[in-house]
Amino acid sequence: MSEIINNREQLMTKKTDRLTILKGIFHDLHNGRNLEEVKAHFDALIGKITVDEITQLQHQFSEEGSIPIEELQRIYQEHSAIFQGSIEREDNLQKPEDLPGHPVHTFKLENREIEKLLQLQVQVHVDEFVIDDSSENIYKILQDINLLLDIDKHYSRKENLLFPYLEKYGIFGPTTNMWRIDDFIRDAIKEAKQKLISYQGEKQEVLGVLNFVIQEVSGMIYKEENILFPMALKNLSEDEWIKIAHESDEIGFCLTGPAEEWKPERKALAENAITEGYIKMETGFLSLKQLELLLNHLPVDITFIDHEDVVRYFSHGKERIFARTKAVIGRTVQNCHPPRSVHVVEELLADFKAGKKDSEDFWIKFRDKYVYIRYFAVRDEKGRYIGTLEFTQNIGPIKAIEDEKRILS
Repeated sequence: MSEIINNREQLMTKKTDRLTILKGIFHDLHNGRNLEEVKAHFDALIGKITVDEITQLQHQFSEEGSIPIEELQRIYQEHSAIFQGSIEREDNLQKPEDLPGHPVHTFKLENREIEKLLQLQVQVHVDEFVIDDSSENIYKILQDINLLLDIDKHYSRKENLLFPYLEKYGIFGPTTNMWRIDDFIRDAIKEAKQKLISYQGEKQEVLGVLNFVIQEVSGMIYKEENILFPMALKNLSEDEWIKIAHESDEIGFCLTGPAEEWKPERKALAENAITEGYIKMETGFLSLKQLELLLNHLPVDITFIDHEDVVRYFSHGKERIFARTKAVIGRTVQNCHPPRSVHVVEELLADFKAGKKDSEDFWIKFRDKYVYIRYFAVRDEKGRYIGTLEFTQNIGPIKAIEDEKRILS
């Protein structure tokens, strides 16, 4: 056991040392050190970097506030140049993002179309414009720019559907930095269009803006596919990806669309589910409607998963603490949690199934609430495990109770 502890301590020390070196590289860029020298320093001391390290690094500097936002923006751009080709990819046997219709699959489809537009049209027509700035060549680029304006839909889905979930998990780097670059790109595309429409021979100015657009859009594709998407896939649950997929239509798609509707594998529910009439229980009778209203009026949120870890039911009160959607019904509970916390769920369920525990309690601060979360192993009269009940309650108002109340309000 002591060897394991020592190994863990050494591992944590190595991680701390790497982060210290990376922060030093960050400060070197801030202090104006030559980019090539910093790149060589990174290659020699770090070599490969993980998405988690990039996230932690950017988060720390954003939190510290020791460097102005505008300066951070410049440094993040240079960081991308240093990290390019050095980001470690994690092996993952299950890749739902490879399935047509998954939001990441759609984002990547769009990126391929954007790359084709940049390489086979924009760049070709810009090269022709360098030689001959005739109205014919200007018109070709204007047509390309009109197509490229569609990129706003790609960025809007990313910013309004994906970023909020990352923020939920305390990841703010993409929101504060990538969104700013998106806006720079949008503005540059519009500026290029305006300069081409009112062109009066300012060739170098137009080329400067067009080259900026090509460079930044290409750079953003790299950042998305090597940093943003792996980061999101590591943190978001399947249920959250389903919400993003369903809400994407409202914003629209860039140059292409989902190859098909994404339908994650689900456990089939029983066909003969009760839909009407009364339910006879040991201590009384209730109609299905009465039972549902009763459960929804409880001052707590409850969720039940069966012995196969499949979500079968959740109450639907007026003010749920943690959001639930009907999409979770019939899915395994593991797919309803972020990948990084699944091991906690599985460990708890294993203890319940093995009879090692009958309950487990947690309490956390969540936004303006003090939340008490309880899990109970549900067993039949013979002690057989039939599922787990999750019981969630905001106990802030209860903790605030003092004295006594003996009369009606």
